[in-house]
Amino acid sequence: MVLEKINYPSDLKNLNIEEMNTLSDEMRDLIIKKVNSTGGHLGPNLGIIEATVALHYVFNSPVDKIIYDVSHQCYPHKILTGRKEGFTDSDKYHIYTGYTAPEESVHDIFKVGHTSTSVSLAVGAAKARDLKGETGNVIALIGDGSLSGGEAYEGFNNAAVLGSNIIIVVNDNDMSIAENQGGLYQNLKLLRDTQGKAESNFFKTLGFDYYYVGEGNNVEKLIETFKKVKDLNHPVVVHIHTVKGLGLAAAEQDKEAFHWILPHTLDKKEDVKSVFTESYESVTTDYILKKAEKDSSIIAISPATPGAYGFTREFRNKLGKQYTDVGIAEEHATAYASAMAKCGAKPILAILSSFVQRTYDQLSQDLCLNNSPASILVYWGALSSGDATHLGSFDIPLMSNIPNLVYLAPACKEEYLKMLDWSVEQNDYPVAIRVPFGQFVSTGVEDKTDYSQLNKYKVEEEGSEVAIIALGSFFKLGKEVREYMKDKLGINATLINPKFITGIDEKLLESLKDSHKLVITLEDGILDGGFGEKIARFYGNSDIKVLNFGGLKEFTDRVPLDELYQRYHLTKELITQDTAECLSLASVK
Repeated sequence: MVLEKINYPSDLKNLNIEEMNTLSDEMRDLIIKKVNSTGGHLGPNLGIIEATVALHYVFNSPVDKIIYDVSHQCYPHKILTGRKEGFTDSDKYHIYTGYTAPEESVHDIFKVGHTSTSVSLAVGAAKARDLKGETGNVIALIGDGSLSGGEAYEGFNNAAVLGSNIIIVVNDNDMSIAENQGGLYQNLKLLRDTQGKAESNFFKTLGFDYYYVGEGNNVEKLIETFKKVKDLNHPVVVHIHTVKGLGLAAAEQDKEAFHWILPHTLDKKEDVKSVFTESYESVTTDYILKKAEKDSSIIAISPATPGAYGFTREFRNKLGKQYTDVGIAEEHATAYASAMAKCGAKPILAILSSFVQRTYDQLSQDLCLNNSPASILVYWGALSSGDATHLGSFDIPLMSNIPNLVYLAPACKEEYLKMLDWSVEQNDYPVAIRVPFGQFVSTGVEDKTDYSQLNKYKVEEEGSEVAIIALGSFFKLGKEVREYMKDKLGINATLINPKFITGIDEKLLESLKDSHKLVITLEDGILDGGFGEKIARFYGNSDIKVLNFGGLKEFTDRVPLDELYQRYHLTKELITQDTAECLSLASVK
């Protein structure tokens, strides 16, 4: 194996083209085997292998800085930069993250998991180099899908006038996560069709020197071009046309499905049919389709991640013009939805919790300041075992403190659908719904709540001494705590389903003072600036004690969820023990 001789990028300098092609094939086999075992980004990594080999052959990392966008394309880079055991040894598959990580290697410049950032980071790295009088190349590797993000445009605009060395490699495989969306991709197609010779050229218009490599998976062609641009004293774009999923037939044929896969996806037999199980994704798409059939003003919006919410090709095709994928452009998606709502349409914007972070200004200014009655569905909002770049625990503090926004937290299917329908049909507020993450819960009991009566909590179980206010997906935990507390402490606690994240039910909270000593809040997110602190503030000048349970303000990285629950005391046993200590009761039996 050629790979046996490669431990660091410098080892590539001793290889010939034939050996580099063999190395690329070996790396491809490793990535397929590893990702099929662990899950992760497959298609993007398979398509960028040859370019990664060529980059490390021509340039001198880490003196020459290679900056990755999103990091969906960094697996080959990791193999070549001293971390191949994370791909060759199944016992070490999980020792490295799926993203670039400076703590792992000097060849990783930034920790990056969100898209469209590489050019901005590269401009900053190049400017710092220039200010310090240093030399070396700065290379940004950005996928074509990432070009739809606003920060990418901002970065390109400033990179073009840097006046010194910066090399932007545009990996054009004609795909984002799903299909590319937007006018820019017409120009990319024109450039591909003309082998980069079209007079209309987006990159040249900005002022870049421009090179095109039509065979973007040809190591020899890539090396030839990278040598031409190395050490140039001005900004340059190298546009390479690659094949996403190259080397795996299934990934080449269905590029969307194999962008990211679950463990053992490739082991499944084609004749095995999956059994349908109801989920929050399925009830959402069913609702939207039925609603859209009767109301032409309904429109579903996705910022490039339709699969995350079950927005399948079939769903998208059925909606037709009542569906928009705006590309990796969450900021635009929010303003776009706001304007449609203000002008009489009924937009439903689906977005992942970790990507809501990219939209704060639009949520505040474009949406809430204008009080536009758009509906926003926030998916994957929860404490999780995810990596540090995709945590869903920060949306409650971020969103719930913006004026005018009504942020709702359903505990079950019935509440969720009632909230969604109310949100779509009302015209008074921008509304966000934190779609429960994890176990699907259906009570079979119709939700008759009038959500136009804001901030009215529901007492699910009457009790005394202790009140448990359990938000959204943690309502189930609240029920478990109540039963355990009754058994171990003899306390018949009041159980409350608040439903509203953005406000407090002052009348209900005031009434608890008569027969309760302690109020417990449970929320599936960080505590700082969160839901529980609103309750604690209300009781601040009273004799009622408050215990807030949720996550700490920290970036966790692939920490098992059970370990986090222990750390944050989010178990019925630890919550009950803390209750006993707070009330100066005997230890839990």
